[in-house]
Amino acid sequence: MLKNTNRFFWRSFGIIGIVIGLLWSCETSNNSSKSYYFNPVSGNDTNSGDSENSAFKSLRKISALKLEAGDHIYLAAGETFLEPLELREVKGSETEPVLISTYGKSKDTLAHIKVEGALNGVLIKNCQNLSLQNLNISAKAKEDQNKTEERTMRCGILVQITKNDVYQNISLKNIKIKDVFYEKEGFTRPKNEVKSANGTQNYGWGIRIINQTQTGFIKNIRIQNAVVDNVSHTGIKLTSRDHTDTYGIDTFEISNSQVTNTGGPGIQMSGVKNGHIFNNSVDHSGSANDSRKWGRGSGLWTWGSRDILIEKNRFTNANGPGDSAGAHIDFNCNNVILQYNFSAHNAGGFCEILGNNYNCAYRYNISVNDGYRIKGENGAFQEGKVFWLSGYSGKKRRGPFNSYFYNNTIYVKDSLTAKIAIDRLAKGILIANNIFQIEGSSKLVKGDQYNPETEGAWLAEDVIFKNNLFFTDKSWPKNLKLQDTHPYYGNAQFSKPGGLLPEYYIPNNIDLIQNKGIQIEKLPQDSIGIIYGLQVKNDILGRPIKNLPDLGAIELNQN
Repeated sequence: MLKNTNRFFWRSFGIIGIVIGLLWSCETSNNSSKSYYFNPVSGNDTNSGDSENSAFKSLRKISALKLEAGDHIYLAAGETFLEPLELREVKGSETEPVLISTYGKSKDTLAHIKVEGALNGVLIKNCQNLSLQNLNISAKAKEDQNKTEERTMRCGILVQITKNDVYQNISLKNIKIKDVFYEKEGFTRPKNEVKSANGTQNYGWGIRIINQTQTGFIKNIRIQNAVVDNVSHTGIKLTSRDHTDTYGIDTFEISNSQVTNTGGPGIQMSGVKNGHIFNNSVDHSGSANDSRKWGRGSGLWTWGSRDILIEKNRFTNANGPGDSAGAHIDFNCNNVILQYNFSAHNAGGFCEILGNNYNCAYRYNISVNDGYRIKGENGAFQEGKVFWLSGYSGKKRRGPFNSYFYNNTIYVKDSLTAKIAIDRLAKGILIANNIFQIEGSSKLVKGDQYNPETEGAWLAEDVIFKNNLFFTDKSWPKNLKLQDTHPYYGNAQFSKPGGLLPEYYIPNNIDLIQNKGIQIEKLPQDSIGIIYGLQVKNDILGRPIKNLPDLGAIELNQN
């Protein structure tokens, strides 16, 4: 399954991504490259630093080194460095990146960068062809820290560019980031702060990639096998310039990572293109278990981005009085595709596509008891929704345009009400081959964010809504203008509904499910479709799709 979907991804990027990946994996071969060792206990800054027995002591010594392609910085395993690691203008080559990693002892005992008061555990500024791996990082306030300017941030790792140039090939691998807070323990945020867009105060972040230029670019970013836990805002965040015609972050991967207990979103990106986010797990985004946390956030969301493939991830237990879906597509995006993801117990909901978005899709995902939040209860200012198409785009309502939603499995237990919101201005909607196993009732609600829809004539057009399976005739709001033209009704008969494994949602009602789907084609007024192709070869479990597709995210075994 991974091989097939990766093929879609790399086809859009070109073979250059594969070539770069191979280059990054090569061992350095530059005979003139140097290795420098650091040990905060046995080291001394008067040493040569060229061996374990002659290690430097202070990470500040790095600024005096003239690092070149193939050079290595090694930090002693199991030791704690009480100062930040800062890299400025460090430039390796594509074949010989500069490497920063742990040395000695067991590979499971990482060097720990533990800072108090510094704004970053690791700073990577205007660097390229650099690999950071095998490190533990934490960052917090000093006990005597005084308040600084508003919106100052503290990051576990900050990668930034400030010059109008092209910086390429930054790799972060096997990094563990835990406990990053700007404020001192015991600080309590005002209640209204959670209603602000992304927060207005000082926060701690896990990994931040920021392009602060108007014409510069960061290209080829890889974040692999990262663990981010317990930060006061976002776990992994990529940000580029607001105007999205040039997309200042281009070609990136976030994979095989775990993000937990973030005060804000788990993973978020703005002003980026050509992204692949896969095999990650995000749990308890929007956490409010510490008064320093924001207390609101989706597992993942995109804004002002294009050509993003989000697949084979797990999004669970997103919390907050607004937003806080498993994964959602915020406004001003093109070609954002969510497939093969598992989403469960997210307060804000499952499918959320906002305004001025074009050709975005949810397909072959599983949703379990998402969208349970009730407006007005426990401070919630927005309804949770299992399905939401919104025209909200910051100002004027627009679209969304050409939204594809097919072969998803949605389960909602009988004690919850499944809420649906579809903007009357949406243009281009395909809803087909889904299983809506909604055991209780459903309800039409407003998609009320900062600028709720107003009443008016139903203007949605270019709609295909058919061949979906509903548990009962109560599983879709009857007062919604949009109705399935060829519905099925019945129990899919899942083996363990409410369970948290995808295989629990293999339907046993074969006659009701098998070969009952339609082949997905482009909407009549859409000339693009989905850039990775409308048909896929496998389902969420990797099973091949034969003949006509079955209903839902899982294909039944066929002889």
